[in-house]
Amino acid sequence: MNAPETAAQQADALVALMTQLGTDAKTASAGMARASAAQKNQALRGLAAMLRAQVGPLTEANASDLSRARAAGLSGPMLDRLKLDPKTIETVAQGCEQLASMADVIGEIVGMKQQPSGIRVGQMRVPIGVFGMIYESRPNVTIEAASLAIKSGNACILRGGSEALQSNAALAALVQSALADAGLPPKAVQAVPTSDRQAVGLLITMPQYVDVIIPRGGKGLIERISREARVPVIKHLDGNCHVYVDDPCDIDMAVTVADNAKTQKYSPCNAAESLLVARSVAAEFLPRIGAIYASKGVEMRCDPESLAVLQQALGADPVAVRPAPMLRLATEQDWFEEYLAPIISIKMVRDVGEAIAHINTYSSHHTDAILTRDHVHAQRFLREVDSASVMVNASTRFADGFEYGLGAEIGISTDKFHARGPVGIEGLTSLKYVVLGQGEVRS
Repeated sequence: MNAPETAAQQADALVALMTQLGTDAKTASAGMARASAAQKNQALRGLAAMLRAQVGPLTEANASDLSRARAAGLSGPMLDRLKLDPKTIETVAQGCEQLASMADVIGEIVGMKQQPSGIRVGQMRVPIGVFGMIYESRPNVTIEAASLAIKSGNACILRGGSEALQSNAALAALVQSALADAGLPPKAVQAVPTSDRQAVGLLITMPQYVDVIIPRGGKGLIERISREARVPVIKHLDGNCHVYVDDPCDIDMAVTVADNAKTQKYSPCNAAESLLVARSVAAEFLPRIGAIYASKGVEMRCDPESLAVLQQALGADPVAVRPAPMLRLATEQDWFEEYLAPIISIKMVRDVGEAIAHINTYSSHHTDAILTRDHVHAQRFLREVDSASVMVNASTRFADGFEYGLGAEIGISTDKFHARGPVGIEGLTSLKYVVLGQGEVRS
């Protein structure tokens, strides 16, 4: 019987593993950079077909992850994110096909201009190289990241959460099969095959292999990655998204959108967490949306004005269920919160100017929406709200790479440089200058 490995031996083995993953990814990235559009599209369509053919085995692997997660006491929203059902598999398969149908931007030259010297100068779009993806739950991210890596000509190293280890391994195996069938390097997409937390620390400190890190998960994870990484990071910390109901607005539409933005799904980062209402429409709007939220079990944390309106409306409505537990006075911290749960903060504001000021103070700069009939108000909101996605008369739940027509997204960036908002193909590329001449020399 072999003696148990010492801590030092385990650490050395992990370093060797991550170094091998990095070396393989760097080698594969060269092959991906020169891959033809036809090869990449073949891999994507093949992957979509494999996903549909393997729904049974994939959901079985996911069921094992879900069972372990429940036993470990994983919370409701995290369990929701961990689930890989046939609908989710079909969505990511469609994302692969959507990417395959899109134009290949790699090698595209833009802005070519003739200079007085005779040379022509432009910029060519090229892959970043290797990106590392670190995420919690959400096994669908494995396919979203892999498919975007394929289309953008990159290699990637994927480190999902330990709670989704079996799901991610099964998905990554399909990706590698699709790459091989298309004549592309299978190791262009690799999943870290260990739940050891030290793997993350190694991945984010390997600039010789990894060109950018993309964390996708809770605020604590992203803060840690941002603090410790030795390579650039594309990130967003949280999603405190707002819906502002303006005066004038279509009240029926406002009720429908505010309901969808909050309750269509509670766990995503683009779900509405704060509702702002113009004081002049509050008496008509708040009782209607309050009744819907109460019937769905959404807790409302309100400023004093909106609380008074809602208490009167829900207390007088015999249809409303459990009105008292659904209403609370908001604290200052509530305006900052990303709940990822059936909870929403509600505040009355004077007008669009006060709404914009509130959003720019408390928002996480992810996604914010105005519901209005006033074109001037809409344009002001679009110009002045400092967020990655700003919407007019639409649910914040549309802030998503698939819904934006990007095929998929690697994440949503709230940074202001390189990439902002849902990060699709172009967010995983860079531009280099190209110069075309006919023997010109500088005098």
